[in-house]
Amino acid sequence: MDWYDTLLYLHVLAAFILVAANVTAWAMYVGTAGGSRPSPLVRMAPMGGLLGVVGSLGVLIFGIWLAIYVKGYEVWDGWVIAAIVLWAGATELGRRAETGFNAGEGEPARARAAMFHWLRTGVVILLLIDMIYKPGH
Repeated sequence: MDWYDTLLYLHVLAAFILVAANVTAWAMYVGTAGGSRPSPLVRMAPMGGLLGVVGSLGVLIFGIWLAIYVKGYEVWDGWVIAAIVLWAGATELGRRAETGFNAGEGEPARARAAMFHWLRTGVVILLLIDMIYKPGH
C-alpha cells in the first residue's frame, strides 16, 4: 500500500466519522423530541462532540494532504476550496446546534438548535457531493 491509499483511506474514514457525528446528533434530537432533556451522561457533547471533532479534523487534514500529494490536484482548485468552505460551515453549524441543544431551555431554543442541525446536515451532504463529483475538475 502506498501513501495515496493510506491517505485516501484515512480521509474516507474521517468522512464516515463525521457522518456518524451527524447521525448521533439526530438520535439526540429524535430521542428528546417530546421535550425531555437528556441527562448529563447522555448529552451530545461526549459522544457526538468527540466524533464531530475527530471527523472534522480528519477530513480537513487528510483532504488537504491528499490535494498536495496527488498530482493533478491543487489546494487552490475550486472544488477543494469549496470543500474547505463547506467544512467550515458544517463545523460552525454543528457547534451552534450542539450549544443550543445542550444549553437552551424551552421549545424556541430547541427549534433553533434543530434548524442549525438541519442546515448542518444539508452542508455535509453538499460536502459529500463535492468530494464525489469534484465539480470543475
